[in-house]
Amino acid sequence: MEWPTLILAIAIYAAWGALTFFHHLIPLVLLVPAAAWTIAWQGSLQHEIIHGHPTKWRAVNRALGFVPLSLWIPFARYRTMHLCHHRDERLTDPLDDPESYYWIEADWAKLSPLARGLVEAQTCLAGRLVIGPAWSITRFLWSEARAIRAGDRLLLSIWARHLLGCAVVIAWLWSVCGISPLAYLATFVYPGTALLLIRSFAEHKAEGAVSKRTAIVEGSPVLALLFLNNNLHAAHHAHPTLPWYRLPEWYREHRAALLGANGGLLYEGYKDVFRRFFVAPHDRPAHPLGRAPDATDGGAPA
Repeated sequence: MEWPTLILAIAIYAAWGALTFFHHLIPLVLLVPAAAWTIAWQGSLQHEIIHGHPTKWRAVNRALGFVPLSLWIPFARYRTMHLCHHRDERLTDPLDDPESYYWIEADWAKLSPLARGLVEAQTCLAGRLVIGPAWSITRFLWSEARAIRAGDRLLLSIWARHLLGCAVVIAWLWSVCGISPLAYLATFVYPGTALLLIRSFAEHKAEGAVSKRTAIVEGSPVLALLFLNNNLHAAHHAHPTLPWYRLPEWYREHRAALLGANGGLLYEGYKDVFRRFFVAPHDRPAHPLGRAPDATDGGAPA
């Protein structure tokens, strides 16, 4: 039983309940940052739960993660895609890594000029924050709808349960708190999703060697708390089942080995990430190697 994570879960859901119920008493300039933090914090909590925390009972863990505060992604789908992402030998691959932002050349060539412009705008952090939530949500929902129309019954079942959860959330927002769904999307979901995109923006980079594809961000105590130390991303991929509150100590013990393995892919805080990439591209959209090489660290593309 991991009490720090259980206490965190209680704090997140209590904060969300308070922010929604008392939203009319909170100035918008304070409400939006607090709402964004809460949605992003729950996303970090869900990530922690995916890796087997905080209890030994899977049903309890999944119940803690199921609550659809962000509305747009079912927890079961996030779990499946994220565990696929943890096949490190396929990291950054445009087809095999569900969390990759890279494209294969053939798909890149098929995009319209407008779509290419929207994708290229997201290679810098400013574009990712402004356009990224709308792009990611719309693209994900379109892909899910196509799969369901094609006859994916398991996906249909996942979405049926998710939509029931969304109905409960919306009933609370609208009937109890007096918040319309559109207002909730604008003040909670969109800024919260943008906040999470800060973490994912520079945590992976296309490289031939598997060990060089995952970055580390140090020296950001506030955002480290928000992201539950997932800013130490190379450490998380090396030891994905370690609880968030034990990860910093493990990282300090293995820092030299991790930096040696990832080629020194280190950022000195998220200020460093903003300084480097706020208006400059992190990488080109098309995968520089076409596909991610296999686990032989430099082998032929899969």
